[in-house]
Amino acid sequence: MSGLNASLGYFLAVVTFAVLVRTLLKKWPCFSIILEFASSFMLVACWLEVQTIVEVGEWAGGLGADVTVTILFVVLLTHGVICGSASGNPTLVVLKFLQLEASTLPTLLAVAVQFLGAHAALLAAVYYWNLELTDMHMIKNLMARECSTSLLVSLLQGFFTECVCTLIFHLIHLSLRRRSALIRVPLVAVLLTFLSCTARGYTSAYMNPSLAYGLTFHCPGFTVAEYAAVYWLGPLTGMTLALLLYMGHVPRIFAKNLFYFQKTRFRVPKGKNKGDKGEKKKM
Repeated sequence: MSGLNASLGYFLAVVTFAVLVRTLLKKWPCFSIILEFASSFMLVACWLEVQTIVEVGEWAGGLGADVTVTILFVVLLTHGVICGSASGNPTLVVLKFLQLEASTLPTLLAVAVQFLGAHAALLAAVYYWNLELTDMHMIKNLMARECSTSLLVSLLQGFFTECVCTLIFHLIHLSLRRRSALIRVPLVAVLLTFLSCTARGYTSAYMNPSLAYGLTFHCPGFTVAEYAAVYWLGPLTGMTLALLLYMGHVPRIFAKNLFYFQKTRFRVPKGKNKGDKGEKKKM
């Protein structure tokens, strides 16, 4: 139980940092890009601790699987409430770019800041584990250099898993974007928790390149290029397919709708056609 109390204190410290950043940036909106840093930092830092509870706490701390699932859901729900539009997810940033809602430079800056936040979160978590406040964290500190990779299947299976999970996530996210935050945020948290738990034996379904970078890229077993093929290319492919299925086209690449027929808004009045025919007969 002491390990769980230490983890709750860690979560509270990370959330407080994100809240402070968001509060301070309200006075300086020109630095709003830092919100993506704070969002990515909070998501990765909290998920690293959830990962610790899953790997160590379930057998060393006596914590059941229901506890870890509940903690993950609460983390995702809190992240959605606090960070709002700052997703901390590069696929959502690139999605706005493909929808012509953002230009090239802000998109590149946002993605770079998200990866910077993920790396800072990894450094903060390692420092926290080095403190060895509990037996659980002492064991995690010993395991840190030889951590277990989240990619438990072949590269092709991993790519397919990330692609399909991201496709499902973005299709639902696109359909919920005009809904109230009171409905959208809890549903997204439930969806992410469900997909992550379902795909735990495959890739853990991170569906977030910066999150995957912070959680598993430093673990042995695969090269950086192999991790990137699964956790970067897979989600980007799934996101693009979701946009294509939802809108029928990708606005940044081509304007023609491939799947859905769009009816014209304006119709020619019937009386005008009859008038034209009458004039032709008089001629």
